[in-house]
Amino acid sequence: MEIPTLPPQGVTAHTRRWRRVCKAVALPLAALALSGCTVPSFGASEGVTSTSRSTYHLWQGFSVGAAIIGTFVLLLMLWAVVRYRRKGDNIPEQSQYHLPLELLYTIVPILIVFGLFAATIVVENKVVANPTTSVTIDVNAFQWGWKFTYPGSSAVVVGQTTQDPVMVMPVNTDVHINLTSTDVIHGFYVKEFNFSRYALPGVKNQFTFHAVSTGTYFGQCTQLCGLYHSLMYFKVKVVTPSQYASWLATFNNASSASAASAAQTAQQTQNATHVPSKTTASSGAN
Repeated sequence: MEIPTLPPQGVTAHTRRWRRVCKAVALPLAALALSGCTVPSFGASEGVTSTSRSTYHLWQGFSVGAAIIGTFVLLLMLWAVVRYRRKGDNIPEQSQYHLPLELLYTIVPILIVFGLFAATIVVENKVVANPTTSVTIDVNAFQWGWKFTYPGSSAVVVGQTTQDPVMVMPVNTDVHINLTSTDVIHGFYVKEFNFSRYALPGVKNQFTFHAVSTGTYFGQCTQLCGLYHSLMYFKVKVVTPSQYASWLATFNNASSASAASAAQTAQQTQNATHVPSKTTASSGAN
């Protein structure tokens, strides 16, 4: 015969109930704290381009909406657990066909989905827009480096593996990018731009950057492309328009032309041998 366990002396039913409530509240709070979620960024970066900030605000809206809906659903679940908790063998009163309530939980989710879809379309249109601009940079990825060519000028920047070539662009200006690949699929990714695109052989991907802050930002290949993929880095340096014009002018001399020619020769050798070619190359601004 099982002997019932008596509660500790002085512990009332109200105290036990309060402890259960505290545990029920503490568990989700502990999970939230351990998740490392940051507010109001929700783990994302605002970025330094107009489109990255639009994407960031869209992410914020999605996260806030998810938090509100999740909290509402959780409260409904807790209310049902407490309100209709089992008391003996009694079955709660059953009901159905509550038309106003059914319309509410059908129409409201549809409106939420439409709102999120519309906001996504607006931001996506900004990301893929290609407004007319006078600044164009041709970006070519190859095993295992980057080549930045500036049409209309003699500026050519080439760098292999750890040489970290630098793509220079002006601030507060639409910069059109033509992205290609010489050999295999590469990934063009700049963290502070909240942006990533494939560099595909035989395909020219086109997009536009509009940086709103000067600085130097890290970029890398994000598609496994061979032995030295992990060393395929580059930098993006955003400068003022006057600094950009001065930088382009530095290529209008014999020494810069010679360095650019040597860098392109090294790239061709590397493409043919699939072995990183270490030579003096035009790596851009430091």
